[in-house]
Amino acid sequence: MAISLSAKHPGLGHPSLSTSMLAVLLFACSLAGHAADFVLQDIQGKTHRLPDYRGKWVLVNFWATWCPPCLSEIPELISLHDAHKDKDLLVIGIAMQSGSRKKVADFALAHGISYPVVLGDSKSAKQIGVVDVLPSSYLYNPKGEQVSYQEGEVTRATVEAYIQNK
Repeated sequence: MAISLSAKHPGLGHPSLSTSMLAVLLFACSLAGHAADFVLQDIQGKTHRLPDYRGKWVLVNFWATWCPPCLSEIPELISLHDAHKDKDLLVIGIAMQSGSRKKVADFALAHGISYPVVLGDSKSAKQIGVVDVLPSSYLYNPKGEQVSYQEGEVTRATVEAYIQNK
């Protein structure tokens, strides 16, 4: 399930799709050719600029500490990031509505999050795109073009399948 951010109090979004359906529908909204640059500072103080990652796929994932589907997806994103970080793909997590930098850093440590985590706000979100539900993911190709968007959970397998088909 995805959690809606559009209501005053977050509610439930659409139901999750099966893994096989996700493989077919992953990143259904294609944004090919849309180039964008972002500059994000993670909770460790490191700056991440999209141009610095040319030659790699970049998955930007919006999530929250209080969001059950986001928590379910974290192990998949850790596995994806760890398998590819030194080769061809990087995951960046943007924690929305999740409290202080310390709270998010403690949460990331407790959950073994190995990818960069950014404390999200409207400014960081505007650099990437619309975030109506959590989790939401944007995928950039190695040229730095935003090629896909997915509301709801993603898995390592579906992201890898998408990339292999490109």
